[in-house]
Amino acid sequence: MPVTTTSAAIHITPVVIKTFFKHSKRKGIKLKDGDKSEEAWDDLFYDEAFHIVKAFIELGTKNTVESLQAFTNTHVPAPYWCAVVPVKIPLATCNQAADALIEWFGPDELKRVVGGERWWQIRGLDWIDSEWVTEKDYLDDRSFSKDDSYTEEEQTILRMEHLDRVMLYVHGGAYFWGSINTHRYQIIRYARKMRGRAFAVNYRKAPQYPWPCPLHDVLAAYFYLTSPPPGSVHKPVSPSKMVFAGDSAGAALCLTALTVLRDLGLPQPAGAVLISPWVDLTHSFPSVMNNTATDIIPPHGFIHKPSPTWPVHTKAEGGYTRAVPTQTDPPPQPGHADKLKPDAGEVADQASQRLEQSIQRGEEVHSADLKDYPDGAPSQQEMQEKGGVDATTGGTTPVETARSSPDPKHEKDQDLDPDISLDMWEPKPPKVLMLDPKATPLELRAQIQLYATTEQLSHPLVSPVLQSSLGNLCPLYIIAGNGECLRDEIIYLAHKAAHPKEYPTRKGVLRDGHRQKENAEKFQTPTKVHLQVFDDMCHVLTVFTFTEPAKYAYRAITQFVKHVIDNSEAHLERNPFPELHRPPSDISDTEPVHKRDRRRTPSEKTSDRAKPPLSPSRTEIDKYRFNEQQAEQEVKQGHAEKLPAHTEAPPSECSGEDIPAVLMFRERVDVMGNVRPMEPAEEIEALNIPPQQIGVIKELPVRRWLEGQEEWDRKYKRTAERVIRKRKHYEAKAQRLLDHARQQGWIHDELTPQTSRVSIPDGASRLSAGEIQPERRWGPFDLKEERPPPTAIAGRRDTAEAVALLKKALYYSAPVTHHRLGKIKTSDAVRAVFDHHDHPLKPPRQSVSEQQVHTQVIPIHGLRMWQSLVELFMRKSSKKVDQKVKVGKKHARSTLRSTKEMFGSSTSGETSTATPTDQSREGEGVSSFTATPTHQ
Repeated sequence: MPVTTTSAAIHITPVVIKTFFKHSKRKGIKLKDGDKSEEAWDDLFYDEAFHIVKAFIELGTKNTVESLQAFTNTHVPAPYWCAVVPVKIPLATCNQAADALIEWFGPDELKRVVGGERWWQIRGLDWIDSEWVTEKDYLDDRSFSKDDSYTEEEQTILRMEHLDRVMLYVHGGAYFWGSINTHRYQIIRYARKMRGRAFAVNYRKAPQYPWPCPLHDVLAAYFYLTSPPPGSVHKPVSPSKMVFAGDSAGAALCLTALTVLRDLGLPQPAGAVLISPWVDLTHSFPSVMNNTATDIIPPHGFIHKPSPTWPVHTKAEGGYTRAVPTQTDPPPQPGHADKLKPDAGEVADQASQRLEQSIQRGEEVHSADLKDYPDGAPSQQEMQEKGGVDATTGGTTPVETARSSPDPKHEKDQDLDPDISLDMWEPKPPKVLMLDPKATPLELRAQIQLYATTEQLSHPLVSPVLQSSLGNLCPLYIIAGNGECLRDEIIYLAHKAAHPKEYPTRKGVLRDGHRQKENAEKFQTPTKVHLQVFDDMCHVLTVFTFTEPAKYAYRAITQFVKHVIDNSEAHLERNPFPELHRPPSDISDTEPVHKRDRRRTPSEKTSDRAKPPLSPSRTEIDKYRFNEQQAEQEVKQGHAEKLPAHTEAPPSECSGEDIPAVLMFRERVDVMGNVRPMEPAEEIEALNIPPQQIGVIKELPVRRWLEGQEEWDRKYKRTAERVIRKRKHYEAKAQRLLDHARQQGWIHDELTPQTSRVSIPDGASRLSAGEIQPERRWGPFDLKEERPPPTAIAGRRDTAEAVALLKKALYYSAPVTHHRLGKIKTSDAVRAVFDHHDHPLKPPRQSVSEQQVHTQVIPIHGLRMWQSLVELFMRKSSKKVDQKVKVGKKHARSTLRSTKEMFGSSTSGETSTATPTDQSREGEGVSSFTATPTHQ
């Protein structure tokens, strides 16, 4: 059964019941033992929500990638109190973003590392789905005059224009699932709290559109905002009035986009919010293995039931066994991917070996098939010593490696045509760094991540923790959960950004990236960072909006957004942290009236019309104010890191102006949302890992992934066999479509230049059934000399989505390289009637990784059910907090009366309820709600 609302309900309901009884039992044991410690799991709502999300993601792994994508990319109507306007980012803006990426990579890296400059620009839609989001209460009619020339949606966009705070939000989902629909309820909350508007982008997803397709679309969204194409309704958004924000994979895309803008000298936004960013796809940090039990990530990672889309090789057999003892000469340091940009000697050496062995075997030989050790490979330690690597530290030794020059055995290889040799070059399979140095390293033959090939995982635009420098970026607010698998890489990332010189990148990355060595020296200005790690919280804690830590996180995020947008660049250079703003910034957002109305009777609504809107939860504001005071104390006590030129603590006279010269805040946040300083860097394991071991594929995560894959291979053996037959069916269908198109007049010239974006030969599309695009656009027939990754839809013909893309290019919408489109053959139109993936008269639906699914009826969709659950938990948790506050106030009054009876009545009219013990507890991170003055 695919991922649907029904299957999710069937799968999750037993989990809810089981969690309830386990929770009750655990709370009973704590009560019996007198254990008064507070944990996130003590909150029933968080306990239930955590296991619901975890169960749903595990359900996804038991289904195909396509079914999970379709479920999470189903269009769900927005709540009635929200102003949500869908927009389409056009091809012209996509081309602008593509030009920026082409400039960043350069021609050589595009060819060797990315696989070309065209395949990742291919898309099924002629646009990118996006949305403007804000509260209806914030729309402005005063400066807006209705114009019949504008549609209702365009008028709504114009009514948002006065909101100058803009958040470009990039959703998460491991780069392959999720959408603006799964994250809309979070985005609405940000827009409401910051009293601004958000722009959400539905970027293309892997594996159909792998790296760098998602990055391309995020950059296109940025350019769409800053330089709108002709016909756009909204005015250009100044980068200084914009922040990037995202979670998980989306946060990593935000960070990667920032580095591209920085490297190209383009304006960066005012700041960026990174929520649990996934920045190391090699899984080289310890928490990936240590925190599995306390996170929502599946135990074996993102493995899935076989389908035509994924995995690439559904059966682990023959030359496609997922991992084998190494048979090929390792790169200089085992554990790294082989050189993505080889030297001339290596190119010639491999070309010669492949040619010789191809002649001997009578078939084409790939780099993975070369056997440098026919009699058995040496141990990892021996390989390291041979490659010039210190086996104890992982660092490069002074020994000159033979791989840096041509092999003397193949001096004759230099006679080969260099272009032919380069075309034959393939990176050899990555080696796995083993725990036992005397073991033979494993060699990965299968792709382990859906986002990028295994050889690409160490590229800085795939795993941004491997950027040679994260300096010179806009201010960053980074949050992580202490219980999440990605905790260590997030902590490392934050420190690397704030201290570019202290956390260098290993030499292999600098060697392979043409920009990285230059950037390491060029961008040495520390990035200002606020890092917060939340106790007990899992991956993307903002999903659980009803918890106290999440409520504080939303408040802190929106205050950060307001601060960096509302203040000048010079002001932010002095202080990018709202907690250090003096006098403290106002917290002025209000609870919209319609939210109250939803829970009131008509008579109550009528009586309340004359009342002003309710203010936000006082406990929430008091908590943020308390944490502001804690931040000031951290600076005074030396816990906050200063800029090198400012070693002294800020003077006490700073009241009335911002506290300046703070480089980095490092904080822990407890389960009640109260902050405390983080421990010193030398006590954090993640910050003491040698740079040579970061971004290296290691044995334990690979073993865990292999165990899951082997279990799935056994469980879905018959499914895998059916998938192979399906792929053959789609290949035959693609070939039939292509043959019929040629018969019906299709003409294509792959060599037609696309330097001009507007010129089309006269009469080129006059006899076509569809339309040839005037904008620069590539199609699946424009891949000469391109090497798209194995999963990329652009280069495939063996999936339903690949056939849909092919059919659209043949008959409906094609680039200018097509001189004439074909006319659909009657037999093909009849077949399309009986194919739910197709349509006899319209372009077929494109990949669910790109195009939203629109149902014909208003469904009770799982995404809406989750939103309803969140709202229910919000109301219940608010009542619970209100009860605690009432009990606290009652206890404070009782204590005060007892004190007066004991020592006599005070005549001052005001007495503080905070005792010395209370004050010391506040310093330890206890809420200050009971330490407020009480008026008599």
